[in-house]
Amino acid sequence: MVKHSVVNLALIKCLRIDKNISVEEMSKMMGYQGYQGYYYKENGTRKMSADDIAKISVILEVPINELFFENEVTKTETL
Repeated sequence: MVKHSVVNLALIKCLRIDKNISVEEMSKMMGYQGYQGYYYKENGTRKMSADDIAKISVILEVPINELFFENEVTKTETL
């Protein structure tokens, strides 16, 4: 079994809303021209990069490790 950290998208959305930051504002802070660049990542349609998560941590003023669920254990198979 291998442990993987998983980004907590629901927490990111709650933190953003708590800080009264709209999707449009967050997109601009992240460097996107339109709101979709960030929106699709927050709702899980697109994957977040390490750079995205680092920027979100700074913008939302939370330690980066708090943006992840506890380690998720996944089963791996060996051939």
